[in-house]
Amino acid sequence: MKATTTRHPIIFFDGYCGLCIRSVQFILKRDRKKVFRFASLQSAYAAQALPSDTDTNTFVLQDNGKLYTRSGAAIRALQKLGGVYAFAVLLFAIPAFIRNAVYRFIANNRYGWFGKHESCYLPTAAMQDRFLDAQIN
Repeated sequence: MKATTTRHPIIFFDGYCGLCIRSVQFILKRDRKKVFRFASLQSAYAAQALPSDTDTNTFVLQDNGKLYTRSGAAIRALQKLGGVYAFAVLLFAIPAFIRNAVYRFIANNRYGWFGKHESCYLPTAAMQDRFLDAQIN
Protein backbone atom coordinates (compact mmCIF):
# COMPACT_ATOMS: atom_id res chain seq x y z
CA MET A 1 0.00 0.00 0.00
CA LYS A 2 1.39 3.40 -0.97
CA ALA A 3 1.10 6.36 1.38
CA THR A 4 -1.24 9.04 0.16
CA THR A 5 0.18 12.43 -0.65
CA THR A 6 -1.13 15.50 1.06
CA ARG A 7 -0.71 19.22 0.50
CA HIS A 8 -0.66 19.67 4.25
CA PRO A 9 2.43 19.47 6.44
CA ILE A 10 2.42 16.20 8.39
CA ILE A 11 3.61 15.86 11.97
CA PHE A 12 4.77 12.38 12.95
CA PHE A 13 4.84 11.84 16.70
CA ASP A 14 5.38 9.08 19.25
CA GLY A 15 1.83 7.95 19.93
CA TYR A 16 2.72 6.53 23.36
CA CYS A 17 4.58 9.58 24.69
CA GLY A 18 2.75 11.92 27.05
CA LEU A 19 4.83 14.93 25.96
CA CYS A 20 4.30 14.14 22.28
CA ILE A 21 0.55 13.74 22.70
CA ARG A 22 0.37 17.03 24.61
CA SER A 23 2.36 18.68 21.83
CA VAL A 24 -0.12 17.40 19.23
CA GLN A 25 -3.02 18.65 21.35
CA PHE A 26 -1.27 22.03 21.70
CA ILE A 27 -0.94 22.32 17.92
CA LEU A 28 -4.50 21.11 17.25
CA LYS A 29 -5.91 23.74 19.59
CA ARG A 30 -3.96 26.55 17.92
CA ASP A 31 -4.13 25.37 14.29
CA ARG A 32 -7.36 27.20 13.48
CA LYS A 33 -6.74 26.98 9.72
CA LYS A 34 -6.34 23.20 10.01
CA VAL A 35 -3.00 23.28 8.23
CA PHE A 36 -1.42 20.24 9.88
CA ARG A 37 -2.11 16.54 9.53
CA PHE A 38 -0.83 14.00 12.02
CA ALA A 39 0.32 10.39 12.17
CA SER A 40 1.92 8.44 14.97
CA LEU A 41 5.40 7.09 14.29
CA GLN A 42 4.05 3.63 15.14
CA SER A 43 1.33 3.75 12.47
CA ALA A 44 1.10 1.94 9.16
CA TYR A 45 1.02 5.35 7.48
CA ALA A 46 4.38 6.32 9.01
CA ALA A 47 5.86 2.96 8.01
CA GLN A 48 4.95 3.75 4.40
CA ALA A 49 5.75 7.46 4.37
CA LEU A 50 9.02 7.61 6.33
CA PRO A 51 12.41 5.99 5.82
CA SER A 52 12.66 2.66 7.63
CA ASP A 53 15.44 3.91 9.90
CA THR A 54 13.37 6.77 11.36
CA ASP A 55 13.94 6.97 15.11
CA THR A 56 10.77 6.91 17.25
CA ASN A 57 12.53 9.35 19.60
CA THR A 58 12.30 11.93 16.85
CA PHE A 59 9.64 14.52 16.13
CA VAL A 60 9.26 14.56 12.34
CA LEU A 61 7.71 17.20 10.13
CA GLN A 62 7.11 16.42 6.47
CA ASP A 63 6.51 19.60 4.50
CA ASN A 64 6.68 20.21 0.75
CA GLY A 65 8.35 16.85 0.20
CA LYS A 66 11.10 17.49 2.77
CA LEU A 67 11.60 15.81 6.13
CA TYR A 68 12.65 17.82 9.16
CA THR A 69 13.53 16.21 12.48
CA ARG A 70 14.23 17.08 16.09
CA SER A 71 14.42 20.77 17.01
CA GLY A 72 14.25 21.90 13.38
CA ALA A 73 10.92 20.14 12.94
CA ALA A 74 9.52 21.58 16.18
CA ILE A 75 10.60 25.12 15.30
CA ARG A 76 9.15 24.88 11.78
CA ALA A 77 5.86 23.55 13.16
CA LEU A 78 5.58 26.47 15.57
CA GLN A 79 6.49 28.88 12.80
CA LYS A 80 3.70 27.47 10.60
CA LEU A 81 1.17 28.10 13.37
CA GLY A 82 1.78 31.78 12.76
CA GLY A 83 0.97 34.61 15.13
CA VAL A 84 3.23 34.86 18.14
CA TYR A 85 4.51 31.33 17.43
CA ALA A 86 6.16 32.56 14.21
CA PHE A 87 8.82 34.12 16.43
CA ALA A 88 10.08 30.58 17.06
CA VAL A 89 12.12 31.13 13.89
CA LEU A 90 14.51 33.11 16.13
CA LEU A 91 15.52 29.80 17.72
CA PHE A 92 17.34 28.96 14.49
CA ALA A 93 19.98 31.46 15.67
CA ILE A 94 21.03 28.79 18.19
CA PRO A 95 23.39 26.33 16.49
CA ALA A 96 21.72 23.04 15.55
CA PHE A 97 24.17 20.95 17.59
CA ILE A 98 23.10 22.82 20.75
CA ARG A 99 19.36 22.76 19.92
CA ASN A 100 19.50 19.06 19.12
CA ALA A 101 21.51 18.21 22.24
CA VAL A 102 18.75 19.79 24.34
CA TYR A 103 16.16 18.01 22.17
CA ARG A 104 17.86 14.62 22.69
CA PHE A 105 18.09 15.19 26.46
CA ILE A 106 14.34 15.85 26.62
CA ALA A 107 13.55 12.98 24.22
CA ASN A 108 15.60 10.53 26.27
CA ASN A 109 13.78 11.51 29.48
CA ARG A 110 10.27 12.17 28.17
CA TYR A 111 8.66 8.94 29.38
CA GLY A 112 9.95 9.47 32.91
CA TRP A 113 8.89 13.10 33.00
CA PHE A 114 5.62 13.02 31.04
CA GLY A 115 4.58 9.36 31.15
CA LYS A 116 4.16 6.60 28.63
CA HIS A 117 0.66 5.55 27.62
CA GLU A 118 -0.35 1.91 27.44
CA SER A 119 -1.83 2.35 23.99
CA CYS A 120 -1.25 4.69 21.09
CA TYR A 121 -3.12 8.01 21.08
CA LEU A 122 -6.47 7.89 19.32
CA PRO A 123 -8.03 11.11 18.06
CA THR A 124 -11.59 12.05 18.88
CA ALA A 125 -14.19 11.51 16.15
CA ALA A 126 -14.18 15.26 15.49
CA MET A 127 -10.42 15.23 14.87
CA GLN A 128 -10.16 11.97 12.94
CA ASP A 129 -9.95 13.69 9.55
CA ARG A 130 -6.67 15.34 10.65
CA PHE A 131 -5.01 12.00 11.50
CA LEU A 132 -3.68 10.12 8.49
CA ASP A 133 -3.19 6.84 10.31
CA ALA A 134 -6.94 6.80 11.04
CA GLN A 135 -7.59 6.94 7.28
CA ILE A 136 -5.66 3.79 6.31
CA ASN A 137 -7.76 0.66 6.06
